Amino acid sequence: MSVTMIVELTTKAQEQVFSLLSKEGKDPETYGLRLAIKGGGCSGLSYDLSFGEIKDKDIVQEQEGFKVFVDPKSAIYLKGMTVEFDDGLMGKGFVFKNPNASNTCGCGESFSAF
Repeated sequence: MSVTMIVELTTKAQEQVFSLLSKEGKDPETYGLRLAIKGGGCSGLSYDLSFGEIKDKDIVQEQEGFKVFVDPKSAIYLKGMTVEFDDGLMGKGFVFKNPNASNTCGCGESFSAF
């Protein structure tokens, strides 16, 4: 397990994740937010957000009150990304700003890279 900064979560995104994780009632030392990339979506790759337990090769990012887990393969595509949370009138939920994305779809949930 290593501790590093892969992604930036804005204050609003952190508050939303912390609120959702608190409702889960799990141990924050081993349970947290998992950010990953999976094949699919309009542009070829899509973001996968879930809650889960830490895995052996995860890169662990400490946040205020919770941890973010990223597998090494996903880290290549997520490094430098900012995760925001938009809860306005036309809010989209979590919004991804990824400098590694060469093309994104209209919904912002999938991308192609390099």
